[in-house]
Amino acid sequence: MSETMNRVLVAFGLIVIAVVAWLMERIGVPGIYYLCMVVGAGMILEFLSCLWHATRDVMFSGKNLAIFLGFLLLLGLDFISLMKIGHRPMMILMILVIVCAADICAWGFGRMISGDKMWEKISEHKTWAGQIFGIIGGTIAAIAYGHITMGHFVPQLLWIGISIALLSQYGDLTASFVKRKLKIKDFSNILGKHGGIIDRFDGWIYVLPIVWMVLA
Repeated sequence: MSETMNRVLVAFGLIVIAVVAWLMERIGVPGIYYLCMVVGAGMILEFLSCLWHATRDVMFSGKNLAIFLGFLLLLGLDFISLMKIGHRPMMILMILVIVCAADICAWGFGRMISGDKMWEKISEHKTWAGQIFGIIGGTIAAIAYGHITMGHFVPQLLWIGISIALLSQYGDLTASFVKRKLKIKDFSNILGKHGGIIDRFDGWIYVLPIVWMVLA
């Protein structure tokens, strides 16, 4: 099975989990809020585990310690953001759909078209073509989400789709940068060959705080 198909299946699995949590909401159980808390806490614990197992030369080499502390603070901000917006199930579901669509399109079209790399020293696979099609895919997903949930075209979702899709890709790049500093391929193997929780939710890293600030 190709890596692109693996990504599609993982994204589909995450959406299924989100839908189940949303169905729980329909019967009065805050399933999406609980799911958010599990994901947010899992990301923090997973990164702390990476730091715990990091060698001394990795932890204290150059500016690594400051980078790791900054990333940990960012994950903490994500957890707080999830606490604040986790009670808005439709908002969380929209973010999930846009981020998954952007990730799949960026990966698929990036591999198909190739071209110039974005930051090869950080991530050797990410290309400018992938970023452009990731934004397009995320925007289309946002518009489709609006049609499905509201029954009509919502112009604001154009800007929301573009913003979330773009921010999600830079969250992915940030996570890749931190992994290079830690000298690891994945943050964990909790999802097998798909990596860990952060590997799957790194697209949320910048999205969540921005959404929280906008809503506030």
